[in-house]
Amino acid sequence: MRIRALIVWFGLLALAIVNGGLREIAIVPRTGDVVGHAISSVTLSAAIVALSWFTIAWIGPRSTRDAWMIGVLWLVLTLGFEFLAGHYLFGNPWNQLWADYDVLHGRIWILVLLATFVAPVLARAHSASVRRLLE
Repeated sequence: MRIRALIVWFGLLALAIVNGGLREIAIVPRTGDVVGHAISSVTLSAAIVALSWFTIAWIGPRSTRDAWMIGVLWLVLTLGFEFLAGHYLFGNPWNQLWADYDVLHGRIWILVLLATFVAPVLARAHSASVRRLLE
């Protein structure tokens, strides 16, 4: 289960990279920085939930606790990538990285982190209710 969850997280990472590229190329030039980041945060959150929904059966959490553990894993990996790779690999200054968490200035990146954390639980719950309906 953990290896599959890790594989799916790399899919989430790919979605985030594509989403960020689209934001910088197509959205921010048309909407401005604050609105562009907000749109990007909402679309990435939706993509995370969708990928979770499509892959949760393959990941195979046996319980809600397992699903929460996947969410914790994804959240830790995401934060680690955001800050460690963001700073040391991509050279972004710390204050720029922290700026995405400034909700008072319209940055809603926290929504992406929330989606990352709860998506496996929501997907598992939805999957279980669909199975019950089909029985």
